[in-house]
Amino acid sequence: MTIEKLLELIKEYNPEEVDIIKRVYEYADMLHKGQYRQSGEPYITHPLEVAYILAEMHADRDTICAGLLHDTLEDTNTTKEEIADLFNKEIANLVDGVTKLSKMNFSTKEEQNLANTRKIITSITDDVRIIIVKLADRLHNMRTLEYKTVFKQKENALETMEIFVPLAYYIGAYRIKSELEDLSLRYLKSDKYEEISNIKNKIEKDSNECLTEMMLKIKRILDAENIPNEIKIRTKNIYGIYKRLSEGNKLSDIHDLLSLKIMVDEIKDCYQVLYLVHKEYHPINEKFKDYITNPKTNMYSSLHTTVFGPGNRLIQTQIRTFDMDKIASFGLTAYWDINKGEARRVMQEDLKGKYQFFKSLTEINAMFGDNKEFVTQVKNELFSDKVYVYTTKGVIIELPKGSTPIDFAYKIHTDIGNTMVAAVVNDEYVPITYTLHNKDRVKIITDPLSYGPREDWMDIAKTSYAKRRIKEFNKK
Repeated sequence: MTIEKLLELIKEYNPEEVDIIKRVYEYADMLHKGQYRQSGEPYITHPLEVAYILAEMHADRDTICAGLLHDTLEDTNTTKEEIADLFNKEIANLVDGVTKLSKMNFSTKEEQNLANTRKIITSITDDVRIIIVKLADRLHNMRTLEYKTVFKQKENALETMEIFVPLAYYIGAYRIKSELEDLSLRYLKSDKYEEISNIKNKIEKDSNECLTEMMLKIKRILDAENIPNEIKIRTKNIYGIYKRLSEGNKLSDIHDLLSLKIMVDEIKDCYQVLYLVHKEYHPINEKFKDYITNPKTNMYSSLHTTVFGPGNRLIQTQIRTFDMDKIASFGLTAYWDINKGEARRVMQEDLKGKYQFFKSLTEINAMFGDNKEFVTQVKNELFSDKVYVYTTKGVIIELPKGSTPIDFAYKIHTDIGNTMVAAVVNDEYVPITYTLHNKDRVKIITDPLSYGPREDWMDIAKTSYAKRRIKEFNKK
């Protein structure tokens, strides 16, 4: 990686910012002079690679600059104030946001690690770009993990799976999430990684002719209907296949193993394409999902339909607009392309207003002063397996696995939780201790004259928000 290569990419989408980015690079290069990575390369190659990963997402100027400077506060003798004076406060704040807390402030390594983990996770509430720089940093470190000891490889891979993969998922950055998962599996279970990698390569080779035939046929149909389109072939990532197999599924059970992505201009075109695909290829009705009308909780939008393709192969077809495809690949980072100069503001506003995990994270942060308790709760409540249930209006609600109607009620609104007297799941009354499952339809029966939540509800509830509201009500 060279500065020239980075600047060439910047020129494609943000040419007016090339000069300041070049100046920031020269400053970072001077600060890291004489420092080397374990691979033997000059250290500056790492921040350059991080900046390039960010530029591939069309990141704004300040984020690219933060990528170039992200290790300077930790590894050189510059200061936040100096970066602010030389460039601007925004860059300085981003660099400070991604910098680890000094070990001088802690008595043990564990305390330092927990504080740093909390800092990474909660930085999203101030500026989501801090998380994006950290993800780019982690991605390049994982790509070059072969230079670390076996112990460090496994330690980094485990941390990546526990912290960075969930963060990438929550902001919708599927492309980064998938690569981090595969790289982690490579070091945590190298034999499984190799085995599934070979299976995947064979599937791609065996299916290429069938997928290409289907792709060209659909393209001819759409062109004849004057629907501008682009179609790509996709195979499920290695970790995704590994996870499904480890859950007891057979390869033939993985209906989204092979996919065609069809991108069009307008939402109305998506539904017309769905009709045309179904007219040509028979669908499996129970495998149809409409994430356009009802997006996932991380704002992923697309139509999914699994059809019988050529040779009776099951092929998932994903139909979406071009903007939806950007969000499907890059999540919130796609806003840099879609919203241009307004991206930073819209990112943060949408994060607070549309992403369900944001409220939960804020609540956990307020409840737990102790870093160990905070990290444990985040892992248990946000970064563990989840269930997705429906309101009576069809809105998807995301909850941690093991949640009850109490958690659901408080997730909808505090007053609904405080006045709940019964719960109906899939048209049947259930006890409040009932464990919710994926696709459950939940209705809460309330009564304004009820006595309110009992104290023992705190032991039944799974989420921090529900526990806190129950505690507050009983104090009153």
